[in-house]
Amino acid sequence: MSPNGRITPSTLSIKDLPWQIYWDRQRCTLCGRCTAVCPVNAIELGVYRQRLVETSIGLNEAPSSVHKVYYGIRQKTDPAYACVGCAMCSLVCPNDCIIPYRTDEADKLRFHINQGGQPRRRGGRRNVPGGILDQIKFIRISMLTDPALDAGRHEFELRTLLGRVLPPEESLRLLKHSGWMPPVREIYPLIIGAMSFGAISPTMWEGLQMGVAYLNEELGMPVRISTGEGGCPPRLLRSRFIKYVILQIASGYFGWDEIIHAIPEMKEDPCAVEIKYGQGAKPGDGGLLMWHKVNKLIAAIRGVPAGVSLPSPPTHQTKYSIEESVAKMIQSMYMAWGFRVPVYPKISGTSTALAVLNNLTRNPYAAALAIDGEDGGTGAAYNVSMNHMGHPIASNIRDCYLNLVKLGKQNEIPLFAAGGVGKQGNLAANAAALIMLGASGVQIGKYIMQAAAGCLGSESDRCNICNIGLCPKGITSQDPRLYRRLDPKKVAERVVDVFLSFDTELKKIVAPLGRSTSLPIGMSDAIGINDKAAAERLEIKYVV
Repeated sequence: MSPNGRITPSTLSIKDLPWQIYWDRQRCTLCGRCTAVCPVNAIELGVYRQRLVETSIGLNEAPSSVHKVYYGIRQKTDPAYACVGCAMCSLVCPNDCIIPYRTDEADKLRFHINQGGQPRRRGGRRNVPGGILDQIKFIRISMLTDPALDAGRHEFELRTLLGRVLPPEESLRLLKHSGWMPPVREIYPLIIGAMSFGAISPTMWEGLQMGVAYLNEELGMPVRISTGEGGCPPRLLRSRFIKYVILQIASGYFGWDEIIHAIPEMKEDPCAVEIKYGQGAKPGDGGLLMWHKVNKLIAAIRGVPAGVSLPSPPTHQTKYSIEESVAKMIQSMYMAWGFRVPVYPKISGTSTALAVLNNLTRNPYAAALAIDGEDGGTGAAYNVSMNHMGHPIASNIRDCYLNLVKLGKQNEIPLFAAGGVGKQGNLAANAAALIMLGASGVQIGKYIMQAAAGCLGSESDRCNICNIGLCPKGITSQDPRLYRRLDPKKVAERVVDVFLSFDTELKKIVAPLGRSTSLPIGMSDAIGINDKAAAERLEIKYVV
């Protein structure tokens, strides 16, 4: 309702909102914790005036009206303050008297969010549950009695390669001609994908880096993490921990001045350089860090003014083809580190991925190809882009791998898959399925946020306000009042827990296949699915 109390065409009721807040007046003590913690100010303390009718015992006296005033919690109906269902109010309530719940009818808020001609933009992932990866079964079980096949009785390591692996004869020819061999890294097959210092909070970023360092130096697991676009803190660039990091450069070139200036002072080389052309959350739409999250620290690292939105074009402005990209970006990045660091592109899942891959196969400098499927990303994307654009990662990876098989290069160029891996919590099973479809490794982003930091977002569009810096857990916020809620040491502990549990589950899947010494990359005869159309599309077995 408008401030003057009139009903207008855009007036909404609580019933029209996607999330409604239940409040128990009898149990509430009006402590104010719920209103203080709400990230979008969806609730407020209100004053209520209630009319009560009282009747006397005498039959001849008329009933009288009494007005009483009481205080309570009121939910706002302004679309700008609509509840996002994060349930932070119920987490802090000492009396369990408040909780949001989903409306039981169509969400009418979507018709009123385009005020000023701007459609809704949100973080999170698409609101489509399930997927092909969760339907794939592992059907080839070895009947041998070798104890090496039992993950519980035999210790073995699972590793993958990041870098171009040329055939022996081509390697010798290149070595004789230039005295150079493509650099190759042996890494863990699960990579923490690109989440920039700016997209996520300082405490979250620090926790991830601490967890990765512990996994490498204390547990011997060569886990790698991508910085995302926008550079990283100078102290990390000049530390020995940079060797566990994949530096990403994107079309905005944010933060790269700082990185280039730090190269002479680097104690170690980075693991690799990733050139981002696209991402699954908004394929073809470019990146965007909204002004809400560009504080003075982020602005200083990225070399921009504070408080302005930072868009990255959909493609690199200085390149018009993948051939030019290889010539300009890949070789220039190799030269920056003396040809010691693998360089590879990251693209959105798309039917043009094969064209990109075919061009990469003809250049020995191309170290790998990373593909981000339609379910990836937590960036600031329009609903229409997030929910209706993109390519499923399973079929995209499969097409690329089978294309490499036709060219006889399936063991040369590693493919890395991302986008919706572990979307329903089945991280190891999804990763194993993608590996058997042809991926050399997988990247995760949203999963590690949910598992390591307790992200409240979901595919039913709960929370998903990563883009505006109001994350209730402080994971994707640059506001000190919010990100101080997150303990980086606890995040690091959970990162370690996630990788150890993933390692156990992946071994439980891989060991019975008889592949205890190497990843079953492209081992498609070991998987099946009960969807005939999917089986034909992926060229795997149809099982019922």
